[in-house]
Amino acid sequence: MPFLLILIALLLVGAVAMLLSGQRKKLGVGRHFESPHEPIVGLVEHQASLPPVLLPENPRAEHIDKVRFSLGLRGYRCDQVDDVLDLLAAEITTLENTIRDLESRRVISDTREN
Repeated sequence: MPFLLILIALLLVGAVAMLLSGQRKKLGVGRHFESPHEPIVGLVEHQASLPPVLLPENPRAEHIDKVRFSLGLRGYRCDQVDDVLDLLAAEITTLENTIRDLESRRVISDTREN
C-alpha cells in the first residue's frame, strides 16, 4: 500500500510539472537568448572623449601635474603610461648627467684656485 501511494504522488507531481512547463512555453518565458547585433557595452575598448595629455619633449615639474591618460578597458592605457614613464626616465637621466658635469667642473675649478 505505501508503494502505491508513493507512485501516485510521483505521478501527480510529474503531471503538475508538465502542466506548468506547458504554460511557461506559451508565455515565452526564458526565450530571450538571441545574440545582439551590436557589441555588448562594457566589453569593447573604451573610446576616450578627450585626447590624452602627454608630456612635451623636455618635461618640467609643472608639466607632470597636467598629464592625463585615456581610460582603457581596465584602467589607463598601458602604452600611454609607458611612453610617459620612458620620457621621464630619459629626462631625469639627462638632468642627473648635467648635474654631475657641473659638479665636476666646480671641483676642478676649486682645485685650480688653490
